Amino acid sequence: MLKRGGVVSLVGAGGKTSLMFRIARELSEAGESVLTTTTTKIFPPTKEQSPYIILSVSLKEILKRAKMLLKDTLHLSAAFGQADARGKLPGFPPEFIDELWKARVFQWILVEADGAARRPLKAPASHEPVIPESSGWLIAVVGLDAVGRPLGEKWVFRPELYADITGLSLGESVTEASVGVAIIHEKGMMKKFGIRNSESGISGNRAVFRFVFLNKADHPGGPEAGRKIAGFLEKHNNESALKGILIGKALHDPPIMKYYAF
Repeated sequence: MLKRGGVVSLVGAGGKTSLMFRIARELSEAGESVLTTTTTKIFPPTKEQSPYIILSVSLKEILKRAKMLLKDTLHLSAAFGQADARGKLPGFPPEFIDELWKARVFQWILVEADGAARRPLKAPASHEPVIPESSGWLIAVVGLDAVGRPLGEKWVFRPELYADITGLSLGESVTEASVGVAIIHEKGMMKKFGIRNSESGISGNRAVFRFVFLNKADHPGGPEAGRKIAGFLEKHNNESALKGILIGKALHDPPIMKYYAF
């Protein structure tokens, strides 16, 4: 799915952080250098997730330290300074990540570009997601454990916006079709870089490969819900021009149960 290096932005909810560090581990184990970071906020990674983290507002300092640390490890993380009162690290402005990529110190930069307050599903506000212009891959993540649950704060981040996008009413059960709409709608998870109007793969002047990862397939009913969402997305693929849909479990081995390629 990921080839030749680039910037990968993860949006949506239900396992972005776990998936980001899973991808980073697999890429670094394959001998490729990886930076994991965010344009929003993120809790400091554990040693198992990332062996080193660089905290700085200076591009020059980050690149200098990265070049030294990459002699010992192929995976680093970085954030824009110290943690806030909640213990979260501040993310970089998207333009800063564009400059990090231009330096070509890393073969891959993985970016958590959205926040969801630990909910398995979300609809983005007007300022979200925060995607660097240099992104060549966009992965929308959904937690399948939200399907069948009542549309409300417990399961969906920004439920009122989700209702507006999908047509569901607050309190109604989240359906597979509504998840599909929330992914590909012009105000949905993949907006800004998400919708293409041709088969060329072009959004504006940028070529972006778009994927959907339907996570938590180990949840009861998860595989069937995932297949129904995938069927909806396949039916409406002319509206979103996805390159593939993955159903799986980011924290398990193997992480992928089913892959639909377009």
